[in-house]
Amino acid sequence: MILLREIQERDLDALERFAQIPGMFNLPGDRDVLRDKIIQSVTSFKDAKIPEKGEAGVLEGKYLFVAEDLQNGQVLGTSMIAGQHGTVESPHFYFEIGNEEKFSTTINTGFIHGTLKLKYDTNGPSEIGGLVIDPGIRNSEARVGRQISFARFLFLALNRGRFRQKILAELLPPLNRKGLSPLWEAIGRRFTNMDYWEADQLCAKDKEFIFSLFPSGKIYTTFLTAEARNAIGRVGKDTEPVLHMLKKIGFNYRNQVDPFDGGPHLWANVEELLPIQNLRRGTFSSKDAMTASDVKAQSGLLTKIKQNPGQFRAAAVSAVVSDGTIQWVGDQESLADLRSQLGVTDGDEVAFMPYY
Repeated sequence: MILLREIQERDLDALERFAQIPGMFNLPGDRDVLRDKIIQSVTSFKDAKIPEKGEAGVLEGKYLFVAEDLQNGQVLGTSMIAGQHGTVESPHFYFEIGNEEKFSTTINTGFIHGTLKLKYDTNGPSEIGGLVIDPGIRNSEARVGRQISFARFLFLALNRGRFRQKILAELLPPLNRKGLSPLWEAIGRRFTNMDYWEADQLCAKDKEFIFSLFPSGKIYTTFLTAEARNAIGRVGKDTEPVLHMLKKIGFNYRNQVDPFDGGPHLWANVEELLPIQNLRRGTFSSKDAMTASDVKAQSGLLTKIKQNPGQFRAAAVSAVVSDGTIQWVGDQESLADLRSQLGVTDGDEVAFMPYY
């Protein structure tokens, strides 16, 4: 059984291991920074500041999830969702992709030039990101990547007051043979004289240097290398399944990319996301337990509605949903694991989110 849960301080070694994966931009290779991220997440789960309904305020929570293999205690993946990305103190920056037409009547010649324009948002959306999977199990039948990815949507659906109406996903671009971002090497390094990681870590503390050093006017992509141009708005091979899944459930690309690496920004209205629309609440039942061969069951994530403060527990299950009942489907050994880890018993109110 794979347990999906909130990150804990004991997961620091696992997070540091993920940070060592080549080309992994989601996690910094600094143990102290990673520890701070974990502490921030633990605090967010326990007592994130949430404005009252109709009250203005910043949604400060940042929630990290892990997928733990209960058989050996190994953490196989992690993901994140933030209450808000983009505030007055820490704006959300992006490049808006456009084009500009030029034509000369004298020589009867015209061109359409691609452009990048730096923009920012101080009242930003919620954000999902930080999806990292152990390379050794990416293609396993357990599909841990799907589980840890959907855990964020399950938490979002059950805690709407902690998040904005719009949500953003920033995806990783293709990297060059040296594991570097072609766009950063073409623009970021030239205007900051910093390595990507150095700038990324500074960005987490203070984004003033982006205002001060990045070009404020249009950047003509004609002047960039072909490698840098081809990376704009694209994703790396390992990220393609994530892109496909996000588009399938309701995310859309709006010609906005990360100003550091050129990875695409995908947007969605939370209420229009398929996992949110199709979340089902009901009473858990394991009576007259069935096997998958007996019925046409749905696959998805199950969680108990009432959990201990600061805690999140979910697991992948097969279930039949009807008449307000979430009928569990499976063998008795799996049921015992489910009861033990989620603390769910017959009659408990649970939520079930089917996969897409």
